[in-house]
Amino acid sequence: MAFAHWAAALEARWGITADLRRLDGEYDLNFLAEAADGTGCILKAMRPDCAPGLVEMQIAALEHIRARNSALPLPRVIRTTSGAAVAELPDEDGQPRLIWLLSRLPGRCYAKAAPKAAALIREAGAVLGGTAAALADFRHEGLDRAFKWDLTQAGWIRDRTECITDSGRRDVIESICADFAKLEPDLAALPKQAIHNDANDYNLMVTGELTEPRRISGLIDLGDMCAAPRVCDLAIAAAYIVLDHPEPEAALAALVQGYHSAYPLSPAEADLIWPLLRMRLAVSVVNSTLMAAENPDDPYVTISQAPAWRFLEGSSVNAGLINARLRAACGLPVAEGADRVLAFLETERGRFAPLMGQDLGGVPMGSLSVENSTWPQDPFHMPPEEAARAGAEFGTGLWLGYYNEPRLIYAEPAFRKGPWKASNRRTVHLAVDGFAPAGTPLYAPLEGTVFAVENRDSHLDYGGVIILRHETPAGDAFYTLYGHLDPECCGRLTPGDRIARDEAFCRLGDATQNGGWAPHVHFQLALSTQGMESDWPGVADPDELELWHALCPNPAPLLNLPDAKTRYQPTDKAAVLEGRRAHFAANLSLTYSDPVMLVRGWRHHLFDEWGRPYLDAYNNVPHVGHAHPRIQAVAADQLKRMNSNTRYLHPAQVGFAEKILSKMPDHLEVCFFVNSGTEANELALRLARAHTGAKGMVTPDHGYHGNTTGAVDISAYKFNKPGGPGQPEWVELVDVADDYRGRFRRDDPERAQKFADLVDPAIARLQAKGHGAAGFIAETFPSVGGQIIPPKGYLPAVYEKIRAAGGICIADEVQTGLGRLGDYYFGFEHQGASPDIVVLGKPIGNGHPIGVLVTTRAIAESFAKGPEFFSTFGGSTLSCRIGKEVLDIVDDEGLQENARLQGEVLRAGLRTLQARHGAIGDVRGMGLFLGVELIGADGSEGAGLCAFVKNRMRDHRILIGSEGPGDNILKIRPPLTIESADAEMLLEVLGRVLTEAELG
Repeated sequence: MAFAHWAAALEARWGITADLRRLDGEYDLNFLAEAADGTGCILKAMRPDCAPGLVEMQIAALEHIRARNSALPLPRVIRTTSGAAVAELPDEDGQPRLIWLLSRLPGRCYAKAAPKAAALIREAGAVLGGTAAALADFRHEGLDRAFKWDLTQAGWIRDRTECITDSGRRDVIESICADFAKLEPDLAALPKQAIHNDANDYNLMVTGELTEPRRISGLIDLGDMCAAPRVCDLAIAAAYIVLDHPEPEAALAALVQGYHSAYPLSPAEADLIWPLLRMRLAVSVVNSTLMAAENPDDPYVTISQAPAWRFLEGSSVNAGLINARLRAACGLPVAEGADRVLAFLETERGRFAPLMGQDLGGVPMGSLSVENSTWPQDPFHMPPEEAARAGAEFGTGLWLGYYNEPRLIYAEPAFRKGPWKASNRRTVHLAVDGFAPAGTPLYAPLEGTVFAVENRDSHLDYGGVIILRHETPAGDAFYTLYGHLDPECCGRLTPGDRIARDEAFCRLGDATQNGGWAPHVHFQLALSTQGMESDWPGVADPDELELWHALCPNPAPLLNLPDAKTRYQPTDKAAVLEGRRAHFAANLSLTYSDPVMLVRGWRHHLFDEWGRPYLDAYNNVPHVGHAHPRIQAVAADQLKRMNSNTRYLHPAQVGFAEKILSKMPDHLEVCFFVNSGTEANELALRLARAHTGAKGMVTPDHGYHGNTTGAVDISAYKFNKPGGPGQPEWVELVDVADDYRGRFRRDDPERAQKFADLVDPAIARLQAKGHGAAGFIAETFPSVGGQIIPPKGYLPAVYEKIRAAGGICIADEVQTGLGRLGDYYFGFEHQGASPDIVVLGKPIGNGHPIGVLVTTRAIAESFAKGPEFFSTFGGSTLSCRIGKEVLDIVDDEGLQENARLQGEVLRAGLRTLQARHGAIGDVRGMGLFLGVELIGADGSEGAGLCAFVKNRMRDHRILIGSEGPGDNILKIRPPLTIESADAEMLLEVLGRVLTEAELG
């Protein structure tokens, strides 16, 4: 391509000197012109036979849009030095071409941007809707043309389907064409206007860095403009938005919602979007197949065919529900007449026959919510005997269960929407429950017809279930469902049977009849059965409540109750966040840009206020898993008895000490019990000084040992932070033994000794200042330093130097002890080192505040020469029983071995990802103490990338943290209960997120 030719034309006609770069285009030449000062524009040289009217129409449309709404991100027409909008010049072959110039818009095309979040898609819809609104009064003779991409003319493909040689695929296209033929009269009845007509994923521009929100920065290329119903414009954009999107229905709803916010749709238009979307894809694959036959070497013509076929052949979209979903997204009546039904129910509230034979106004409500109920213990498994006890705490009399209540009782895999325990899950109750003894009769609130009756006897299903169809006086239909019935109704009723108002038509089943539940009725209202028929979901995914609240609203009117009585309101996360900001200091940090509010836990999963599950791959405090039943039992048992301190004798104290010491080297004989690792490290300083008579401490840079004054003084992670107190003169720092990024690397066989030798000058400086060397303290494997595994031999060499200087050696094992490392119970075992003091913290209490210091008899005796040591709650009977139970559970449940096995799976998988993604610089760790260092293209610390990955993993319901001096290291430290499927989920999702990051 003779770029010089067009660069000269640009300079001659527009006075712009720039370098040109070719951009994609199907027919025309498009160039990015970049000037020396970094500014740019887009030069368009139209194909030789291009009609002047096509260019004139686009220019007129752009200027019309700009006049109507200058805030829309569309390019601006740049006129020549003579004021013309378009020029005619010969190309290098002498053929005349029309050329024109547009302003350059920032960003990249949507097709190459990630992630494609709902907010971004919603904004795309709003930009498209705003553009269509601006074009509503645009007129041009070129808009009315015979054009294969005019969706109103899409029927042309009906006679060309033979080009699809695969019979199965041809059947798909012909089915779409048949559906299109049915709607053509409705489409023809809609008014036409100017539309963009090609808002595909290469004509939308996106801006925003990894750590910033993605924004729509441009809508380009009006070359396919035509006059058509505006819904065609939306359907065309939608056809590209859904392709290869992991949640196509949600993406489609977001786009339509955004469009509607800018240019409101009618219900009839909303109903046309789905079939028009499919027809656009059918036109695309038929056209590309025809063009590929004519131009087999042109990749442009088939660029979107593969994803289009993936969608058309394998889409999991529920087509029966799609119109309701899109209407709900727009706030339109979810079905024809739904608004009138709601008005009828409101008018008649208080006049319906009592469902359970009595006024329910004074009947109490009972909450089974994720926030208020600890049932079931295991949110992933509900054995029949537990389901049958649902709500036992509320007694056997009549009580009601809430609508809109998130519950964890829907525990079986059937309620999940993916393969993993942390997959999206249906948790939110869409009915009002009426709990009463088995055999209690139910009465029809109003006249109806049996729509469906069946016995669904699977575990946790409805048991006997009846759906009644009702009509308002105006003839609008709605439906009510009665579940968990005695299945005798199935032999007595058939579809079409009339049920009179106040007729006793069924009765409650017992647990052997009703799906395994405690006796109750699940009473649900629906404004349509389209897409559900007789298989109604009784609970919904909390991320889909916009649809399900609209389709299955609160049935309170039919119960003659106010909505507020029966509707559950989960704790408002925004209000809690506001309260936190009001009542807590600003330096109390929150993890994730969108904080998560967690209210329940089980093993290595956590649940938010809506019951959404999260894989906890972050929190090492619940060492043996969240809500462990043995720890619950021990805590409850001891609190029923007494809870006191070490001023009194109790066998639990000795038992706890003996269990700890059984895991320690023989020379460590004495335990001190405190409340936290911080307090234990503070105590370690006192012991070191009492034993040595010196004050100075050596510690690795970026270490962390707690938040008291003394602990901060030896924590460079804290004292060197902006606003920190700074390094005390009695503390000397040495390099973290990081052989990936440190001064001595893995290719140096002497690195362990070289890192250890850095301690010598530190000791000398302390001695020169008169402080002496009281000791060396380090996280055995530095955690906040970046999940570092020092080279073997490092710690013994350091300890030898410290002891030679008269100091003692303190191993902070808060992060690494108690079997987390798999092959080793403590980190110092890996190093072959023998500490004088070992500090244990958070994990030993599994969430209960416990800290432990273990030391030698000699050091303890030196400390005992000073004042009495006493910690009010350290070594309480409750703490000692819990701590010992944690250690017993690690042994009894084989959790150290599990840490080894799952650690191997994760390390191998992470290294596979490292081979695929240049963003991973290093994978390190052992057992379930793992670090993944993320880097930039130049090997620098990828802090922004790490923040992006951490937050996107949270979006995918996986909690991980970040650490390191550059905050660029992913920290993976789950409870020791993590399973193979969870490791698989973490690895698969991390791979997807890294791919997104590369696109970003």
